[in-house]
Amino acid sequence: MTQKRPILIGTFILTATGLLTRFIGFFFRMFLSHTFGEEQVGLYQLIFPIYGLCFSLSSAGIETALSRCVAQKIAQGKKKEADSILYQALLISLALSLILGLLIRKYAAFLSIYVLGDLRCESLLSILSYALPFASVHACIIGYYLGQKQTKIPAISQFMEQIARVGAVYIIYQMFLNSHREVSIWVAVLGLVVGECISSLFCLRCFFMHPHTKFSFLSLNKCRYLGQELVSLAVPLTSSRVLMNLLQSVETISIPLCLQKYGYTNSEALSTYGVLTGMALPCIMFPTALTNSVSTMLLPTVAEIQAEDNVKRLRGLIQKVIFFGFGLGTICGFVFLILGSFIGNLLFDSSLAGDFMRTLAWICPFMYMNSTLISILNGLGKASNSFFINVCGLAIRIVGVWGGIPVFGMEGYLWGLLASQLMVSVLCIGHLVLYVKNRK
Repeated sequence: MTQKRPILIGTFILTATGLLTRFIGFFFRMFLSHTFGEEQVGLYQLIFPIYGLCFSLSSAGIETALSRCVAQKIAQGKKKEADSILYQALLISLALSLILGLLIRKYAAFLSIYVLGDLRCESLLSILSYALPFASVHACIIGYYLGQKQTKIPAISQFMEQIARVGAVYIIYQMFLNSHREVSIWVAVLGLVVGECISSLFCLRCFFMHPHTKFSFLSLNKCRYLGQELVSLAVPLTSSRVLMNLLQSVETISIPLCLQKYGYTNSEALSTYGVLTGMALPCIMFPTALTNSVSTMLLPTVAEIQAEDNVKRLRGLIQKVIFFGFGLGTICGFVFLILGSFIGNLLFDSSLAGDFMRTLAWICPFMYMNSTLISILNGLGKASNSFFINVCGLAIRIVGVWGGIPVFGMEGYLWGLLASQLMVSVLCIGHLVLYVKNRK
């Protein structure tokens, strides 16, 4: 029970915060769709592959590597070294994010025309670039605290980010409305920048105002050694995240283009894309607040079980995870299948969103289970296997985009998405079964 308590408490805190922020996010998306329309929401969603790629390059791999390094140093009682690694991670991540932000602003027009396919994204990308430095600071400090299995500050910062983001958008929109000036979807991008700024400042204050936080000066050789340790972990993780993000970006950017091949106009393609990614998918992904929290806490638990070489406990954990993920997905899938049309019309006044939800309902059992299975593989040190599995899944989705959409419309992509999630489930379970058998 003592071993389970940190997992349960951490999962509860992350899940409660995740559900609350997603609940707020629903009202935010309803506001965006009703205020700016489906096409503008589509433009808003279209810029996120660029942001995701830059975040992967500057912060994502460093955050995970930092979390692992800090966990190791804290377990060894080396608090000064853990803090030193955080300072170096902040320096590296912040420098990379500033460089990438400058590049985005300089080449915003090029990216909008030749990558995203719509010049209207230029101003959105320019605004979005200012979020990167704040996001890098936020990610590093979150990684530091998660490495110590502390979820309170990460959870509060996530909540503050969402509140600041939504509040800023609403206030700015009201200011323009009262002064009878035109406002468009750029205000939502500005809200994202404000949210990242507030959450990063909060994280910095929590770290530096902590009574046990002191500036520690280690020898140059020691700092160099710790930096090499961090970079040696961060580089492969970053490479994997970047490749995954590139594939996801290809998928995302290709959807509107392939919809035009199917016969849609540019406006219709963006509207359909906005309904899928800005309305239907967020509803389907809402319960993953729970599965993502479980996944976050699973990784260190699985690593502990592996160290104990307790095959029986690992097998039991895998069975519970499969039952939990598939069971939750089946229940939620049934709800979306029956009530999808009602939810789409109620929340977004969109029958198309409801149609998408009913099709996506079949994906839920596999999607909810897969995130926890991937976490188990990573906890076992099988990051290369999980990477291979994710690439296979994305490859099937891209085939669904280029092969399915021009022939069957969006339905072709949705069924490709189902095939992708099913393949990931089969490969994950197969790898875990083989691992357990070989450990007997």
